[in-house]
Amino acid sequence: MNKISIIIPILNEAKTIGNLLQYLIKNASKENIAEIIVVDGGSNDGSKSVVTNFISGRAQPRPNYNLSIALEEAKIEFITSEKGRAKQMNTGNEFATGSILYFLHADSFPPKHFDQHIINEVEKNNLAGCFRMQFDNNHWWLRLASWLTQFHWRACRGGDQSLFITKTLFDDIGGYNESYMIYEDNILINELYKRNEFVVINKKLRTSARCYEKNGIWKLQYHFWTIYVKKWFGASAEELYSYYKKHIIS
Repeated sequence: MNKISIIIPILNEAKTIGNLLQYLIKNASKENIAEIIVVDGGSNDGSKSVVTNFISGRAQPRPNYNLSIALEEAKIEFITSEKGRAKQMNTGNEFATGSILYFLHADSFPPKHFDQHIINEVEKNNLAGCFRMQFDNNHWWLRLASWLTQFHWRACRGGDQSLFITKTLFDDIGGYNESYMIYEDNILINELYKRNEFVVINKKLRTSARCYEKNGIWKLQYHFWTIYVKKWFGASAEELYSYYKKHIIS
């Protein structure tokens, strides 16, 4: 039976990770979930403490694990990794036991029964894909950008939409390219499109617009477009990250 390993990379997500874990537990069937793996890249805001609130007296330390606990609702694991989402998500894969990997940002909330939707696609031999997306902000541009994510166009893809992929396919590709500190999701998605291995599930995932609100919607969108074009013309991983650090507030 297919089971899903949910992998959530975090860095200073104390304000969101607890709500996300509770949401995932309430909106999925425990029979479909192998484990939820939270991979911390060096948080200093109490994120680890938030995750430990899910731990009971049955916690049993395991090698290389900071925490490991089987809850009644789901198995939650907290591990550490070098900073960088690509490295964190690859580390999560190393400990995943499910046949399906589901990579999810800490501020993205998938639709109810997301687990069954993913399994249904895999059983139809759709081995990778995402959900369409909706921002938690009603600005007309963000509503338009959200609407466009229902289409299969590669330009409409991004990590905020989450990504499911079979573990076999993920390992065959070689996982996330760890040289990319940003844009790592798109690099993997591009490889999936080359293989014609991508489907968009027509259910809405709700994600935070906090980065747009912090940077300004038009300013951030301009910089995202610039990064996309730079990569199109062959910019290196280092050049993309340098531009991101200069112009975008995380």
